[in-house]
Amino acid sequence: MPTVPAGGPLPSPREPHEHRRTAESFGSDAERYDRARPAYPEDLARRIVAGSPGPDVLDVGCGTGIAARQFRAAGCAVLGVEPDGRMAEVARRLGTEVEVSTFEAWEPAGREFDAVVAAQSWHWVDPVAGAAGAARVLRPRGRFAAFWHVFGPPAQVAEATAAACRRAMPDAPFDFAAMARPSADPYRPLLDRTREGLHEIGGFGAPEEWNFAWQRSYTRDAWLDVLPTQGALTRLPADALAGVLHEVGTAIDAMGGHFTLRCTTVAISAVRTDGSVT
Repeated sequence: MPTVPAGGPLPSPREPHEHRRTAESFGSDAERYDRARPAYPEDLARRIVAGSPGPDVLDVGCGTGIAARQFRAAGCAVLGVEPDGRMAEVARRLGTEVEVSTFEAWEPAGREFDAVVAAQSWHWVDPVAGAAGAARVLRPRGRFAAFWHVFGPPAQVAEATAAACRRAMPDAPFDFAAMARPSADPYRPLLDRTREGLHEIGGFGAPEEWNFAWQRSYTRDAWLDVLPTQGALTRLPADALAGVLHEVGTAIDAMGGHFTLRCTTVAISAVRTDGSVT
């Protein structure tokens, strides 16, 4: 999920793609990222595949290939584009073909695709350049889809995380208390900027928004495996990270050592038309 850097200026919610250090920090523990991050709803993958003219998928910011493996299991041929070589190495080892590049700089060399997807990554792409890049490689009636998880941990976990982050990062220009009072629609700025990017370059039909609700049980240890993969924590020194994990773990212990995470996966999707691209 898009999170705030451990140091440096507060990123605008409309321009997180400018904060490359955070965008490229997830590979610091790529194995953990692949192990701990949840996959995406199968209904989402099926909807994208069913709404695309063929099986060729380009996965933008594919990371370790979590979504790519789901599309491959659905019968697709997937090429990933990933700026972090460490993440790409894990994805390749697990069977996904990957080219190392930012999407803005990536050269398609005449290749075309039936779907361009971005799983938990489109916020790191310039919205206008990204939309133009997607339009350039999509076949007519090809589908673009960007999607994100919206985590909803119990209040006890959210409040402990907010308090621990405030102590670990007292100078970070971020309202960590917002973690304890999550917005009902935290991804609205990202959905809007994606929609605006598609509109600005043209060549797409009207975007649709989809929501998929799901839940998952986490033990203390399993959730503490997820936390270090989030952007606000990927650049914390080891001792500070250990302090955050201890505080959150203590809160989960007080709940009996486990909890249910409620999550919604939100998506925005549009179909490539035959119209010109500006």
